[in-house]
Amino acid sequence: MKRVLSGIQPSGEIHIGNYLGAIKQWVAIGEKLGRDAFFCIVDYHALTNPLAYDPSTLAQRTFEAALVNIAAGLDPEKVTLFVQSHVPEHTELSWVFTTLTPLGDLTRMTQFKDKASKQETVWSGLLMYPVLQAADILIYKADTVPVGEDQVQHIELTREIARRFNHLFGETFPEPQALLNPEAPRVPGIDGKAKMSKSLGNTIGLLEPEESIWQKIQHLPDDPQRIRLSDPGDPERTILFTYLSYFAPKDLVEALKEEYRKAGVGTYVVKRILFDHLMEALRPIRERAEALKKDPDYVMDALLEGAKRARAVAQATMEEVREKVGLLLPRKRPVLR
Repeated sequence: MKRVLSGIQPSGEIHIGNYLGAIKQWVAIGEKLGRDAFFCIVDYHALTNPLAYDPSTLAQRTFEAALVNIAAGLDPEKVTLFVQSHVPEHTELSWVFTTLTPLGDLTRMTQFKDKASKQETVWSGLLMYPVLQAADILIYKADTVPVGEDQVQHIELTREIARRFNHLFGETFPEPQALLNPEAPRVPGIDGKAKMSKSLGNTIGLLEPEESIWQKIQHLPDDPQRIRLSDPGDPERTILFTYLSYFAPKDLVEALKEEYRKAGVGTYVVKRILFDHLMEALRPIRERAEALKKDPDYVMDALLEGAKRARAVAQATMEEVREKVGLLLPRKRPVLR
């Protein structure tokens, strides 16, 4: 692992699923790789999600995504943190890749088929999403991409695009590997039925007001077979203990599970313990976020500096790509025949 690229969409409030599934891993990678760790807030990708995209809030959400990532421990002075649209070479390379990607490769993408089936009108941006994602990765010649399991197919397409370009125009891009974090949990939503997702509205935000978080925890589904307080419960039939395992010491979780099985502890008590441990875990992040809100120039300056560093790499890649695909380069006289 020499260079990493990963991205997060600014399509809503950053939630504990984002934190546990991606941001904690980003922080660890950043400590190891420094400026070769490229972390991108992919605002162009957000345009492809009609359920979450709102032009009146996109800029604010992009800023907040940066703020929360910094508050969660990502050091912009060590890593390369930037906004996708601040580096126009992403979309330029994406167009080149579009000309090399068969339509069938895109229509076979599981995410495309799933999302398209839920939309009355399927926009071409949704279809081309993985091509832009490939450009995001390959513009920096990243060899490693931290992703969730749902993105592995897109990384395989990225590898295929890199192979095709290299075959046609000469060795240019590495074939990046997906980095799956076995310790990253697939955090369920507060409805207990699906992965925590902004688009499904089943999240707990990192910066959400305490009162709102407590209300959500109070309404977390209990073991449906535990009707009375005196009934024994099965901790595997409620997400209460799943959440608790993320934030509380293991011995405490196991002790509470045992009491729950023999009706020795009520659901309200478990929820209160979960709330206390969750807020304790989030407190440092929330405090740093409040400090950053009072100094927005720090966040903006960090993003501008990150884009400057990222663009230096991206421009070098595009100069190489333009020459290899045969474009007439500025200030370079063609050979007349």
